[in-house]
Parts: sequence; structure tokens; C-alpha cells
Amino acid sequence: MPELPAPDYPQDVRARLETDAREIIARYPDSRSALLPMLHLVQSEEGHVTRTGMRFCAETLDLTTAEVTAVATFYTMYRRRPSGDYQVGVCTNTLCAVMGGDAIFEDLQQHLGVGNNGTTPDGKVTLEHIECNAACDFAPVVMVNWEFFDNMTPAAARQLVDDLIEGRPVTPTRGAPLCTFKETARILAGFPDERPGAVEAGGSAGPASLLGLRLAKGQPLGARVVHPRDAAGQGGEPSHGASWGDGPRTGPSPASHPSSHDAPSTTSASDPAHPAGPVAGSAGSAEEEEGE
Repeated sequence: MPELPAPDYPQDVRARLETDAREIIARYPDSRSALLPMLHLVQSEEGHVTRTGMRFCAETLDLTTAEVTAVATFYTMYRRRPSGDYQVGVCTNTLCAVMGGDAIFEDLQQHLGVGNNGTTPDGKVTLEHIECNAACDFAPVVMVNWEFFDNMTPAAARQLVDDLIEGRPVTPTRGAPLCTFKETARILAGFPDERPGAVEAGGSAGPASLLGLRLAKGQPLGARVVHPRDAAGQGGEPSHGASWGDGPRTGPSPASHPSSHDAPSTTSASDPAHPAGPVAGSAGSAEEEEGE
């Protein structure tokens, strides 16, 4: 059956949204350019982008509902179904995955009893796996309503979601104080965050990011020389007291601290059908063939 037209907002809600919409549209020379913040605006009203919200955007911006729907379904920050007060996203992109992101995501699914994009029965938490958040030097990273929680572990992630569900105070590692998803959506629509201290709050990049900035600026760095791994996968110590950045290199040597290429796990938790172990060399393969 053809889908019936979406219902309109109640009169008082529509009047309030129209006031906000006029402020958003005034920022742009062409009204259709206001569609992205407008979608955040209607998301702040109901916690997700409803058919009513898309109808409102279309009518206000003189677009078709098809045009609005095409945009709302393209960007993952726009929710298409009811979501929790707190969007808990676990980065499962490459670096976060090998540092423990896959394990955190699997652990939280079991702990909360929900799958990807699932919401707890109390409506508090929606869990999702997310793509890279450009915070690789803090991996593995968990985000709550787009605020950073760095260097996470499965235990820390479980405590985080338990605190959110129980209403206990939660403080991001860096960035603005945490607020609900609806409040976050309104901020993303371009309206000021009026909470005391929210604008002043922030966080700096990590040491690895700052080191990359120094490299980009052409600033000299201390030499760091590490001998390549031998056939057994063992590496040498840095030579001549080499340092990295401003001070001497600390921590385990490459011989005792495997890199991601050393496959610390026999398989990736996100793709158990494909082993991630070291690939045998050509000589080893030939010996195996002769043995057969």
C-alpha cells in the first residue's frame, strides 16, 4: 500500500521549529544549503529524523521529500529510528580494532544485550560501531554523543555504560561536558551550547599527533634507529642511545613489544573466518610441499 503523507508537528512545536529554522536559513545565501543543520534540528526534537521531520524540512526549504530523504539516509549521524539518550560508539577501524576495539564492541554487546544499532530497553543507551574518529593516538576510542573517551578497555567501557544507565556523572576524556543526544543534535544544528563552562572545555591532541605536526613543520627530531626483525621476528635495540622526540625512548624494545604486523591474535574478532597470523615464507611453503 502507498505510504500515507507524514503527519505534521503539533502547532506549538511547529511554531517553535519555524523560529529556529528561520535563524538557520539566514546563515546561507541559498536556503537549500541549510538542509544539514535543519535535519539536526528536527533530530533534536524527537531524537531521530522522523517522516514528520523530513516533511518539515522539505516544506520549509522548498524541496521535495525525496531530496530530503536522500540526504537523511546518506549520513550516519542522522538516526532513522528511535535511539537512546546516549549514543555509545566504539571505533572498530583498523588501529582501534587491533588495539582492542573489536573486543570492546563484542563485550558491550553481551553486557548490554543488544546488537549493532540496538538500544537498551530503558532507552538510555544505543550501541554502534563507528568508523575512524581521527583519534588514533588514543586508541581504542569510544565516543558518547560524539565526545571522546580515550584509551578504553572492556572493563572501562562496561563501567561507562553502567554509569550512563544509572545516571551517574560521566566526564569525557577531553572536550565539552556530556549532554543528551537531543541536546547534542541542537548544538550540531548550530545553536550555542549555553551550559556553564561547556565552550571553554576542550582537549589537545596526543603526543603522536603533536609529533606529526612537528614533522609537518620541518622541525628536527631525535634519531631513532631500530634494526629490522630477523627471521624469528626479533628486532634489535635502538642504536647509539637513540631518542624519539624530545626525550629518550622508553618502554619495551621492538624485540619484546610486537607491532600490529606481528598478529597478536590468531584472527580478527570482526572477521573470524580469515586468520590474521603471520604468512609463511616461500621457503617454508616449499618444505611443507616436499613433506607432503
